[in-house]
Amino acid sequence: MNFDPKNRQQLLTAVALGIVGLWAADHLVLTPLSKSWQSRGQAITDLQKRIVDGRQMLQRERGIRDRWTAMRTNTLPADVSAAEGRVLGAFDGWSRAGRVTVTSIKPQWRRTADDFMTLECRVDASGSLSTLTRFLHEVESDPLALRVDSVELGSRDRTGAQLTLGLQVSGLVLSTEKR
Repeated sequence: MNFDPKNRQQLLTAVALGIVGLWAADHLVLTPLSKSWQSRGQAITDLQKRIVDGRQMLQRERGIRDRWTAMRTNTLPADVSAAEGRVLGAFDGWSRAGRVTVTSIKPQWRRTADDFMTLECRVDASGSLSTLTRFLHEVESDPLALRVDSVELGSRDRTGAQLTLGLQVSGLVLSTEKR
């Protein structure tokens, strides 16, 4: 086949324009549409997961509300001295139940927001491994709104029969309006 150079030039120009047009269509139309489609698909997947989570939360609503009510009612009293008295009394009961010797309790108040504050206590105790374990169980299982922040164990003798316990706990005090 014999092409005229003018027709050949027009054909090459048309092919080049077609390739540029396809490239522009890909970068200006197809790629953005594809990315948009993928992001919408991801958004739909996320929304479906949130719907499932919301339905599960609605099914557990009663239990969640009961737990929150129990937590709110077991917070420390808003009166500073009453709150400290309640915590000190609780530690006295736990130490008797666990048969440990509490050597010191150092309370310190922290106000981090307008609607609550915390009572942080550093407690030092001593006893055997079994008595300290029982003491920790008593602290953790009590409904009083205390959180164990840290636990340190050390040995008082070479055999490890007598141990020391350093315990950092914090108690929650909600303001009276939020109760």
